[in-house]
Amino acid sequence: MTTFKEIRGTAIQVVSSDPSNPEGGQIWYNSSTGTLKGSGYSATWASAASLGTSRYQMGGAGIQTSLIVFNGAGSSPSATDDTSEKYNGTSWTAAATLPNTKYRPGGVGTQTAALSISGVPISNGPTATAGTASYNGTSWTSITDLSTGRMFCATAGTQTAALAFGGYSYIPGGGATKLSSTEAWNGSAWTSGGSLPTAVGQLSGMGTQTAAVSVLGQAPPNAATAASNNYNGTTWTASGNANTARTQASSAGSQTAGLIFGGNSGSATGATELYNGSTFTSNPTGLGTAREGMAQGPVGNQTAAIGAGSGPAGVSVEAWNVGFATKTITVS
Repeated sequence: MTTFKEIRGTAIQVVSSDPSNPEGGQIWYNSSTGTLKGSGYSATWASAASLGTSRYQMGGAGIQTSLIVFNGAGSSPSATDDTSEKYNGTSWTAAATLPNTKYRPGGVGTQTAALSISGVPISNGPTATAGTASYNGTSWTSITDLSTGRMFCATAGTQTAALAFGGYSYIPGGGATKLSSTEAWNGSAWTSGGSLPTAVGQLSGMGTQTAAVSVLGQAPPNAATAASNNYNGTTWTASGNANTARTQASSAGSQTAGLIFGGNSGSATGATELYNGSTFTSNPTGLGTAREGMAQGPVGNQTAAIGAGSGPAGVSVEAWNVGFATKTITVS
């Protein structure tokens, strides 16, 4: 019979207290409690510091410990916001005001080099804007508009190499039209990219300009979809379906190590799924609070992300962390 020592190269230690910083996969026997324990994989959401301003359907950019969120709606679209907030992993602080009030934008980049892309300015009612603003860590500046105004679009990439895809155009009296088009930003101009296989709004995106993911959203006629597509800089190709179809989910990570969480699957959900480039895997533990309309735009990576705000409006925040935790091992 194979022993633990033959597998790991070490014997199971007998200790009087649990190690303070065990290695992943390490096993020991705690003689004080009479239990066999080990350090096992753990992926969980935990409460984090609250936003300074209640908001939902806002944009976001950055990583878990260096994030910025911007725009969004308060208690109603009439309370659309033009402010931004920065997060340092511990607390939120007010940042610069944007050129326009709007909600339902997309975001890309980092806390010091971000874009706020499209959305709905309340002054124009439900008409989607093509407006884009750039952030340098200190101030926001209006830059070149997209070719198509869109709301609830998905985004990927960086401040100088971004993608905006899907979403809705909206003409008062004409209703919302789902979009399949993609636009690419090179730091000075927007150009057309490959079209999605299906027009879809309220979708989520992650990755880079040449290795992006489109997933979830509202597909024709008006139903939530679980479909995903991978982009190579030119063409979108169908990939594996998510386990839970939904709209308005948040996302983080890359084309080969992605994360989707929250959204609306008929009602707000806390469902969390990991993506490896072709397959989605449901995490046993979802968000502590079911949420939709959190910050849109990659907001971290697959092992460390932020779920900020919620609809219809909220200030609460949750942090996603993947690591190892001490677990009791039961044998029979």
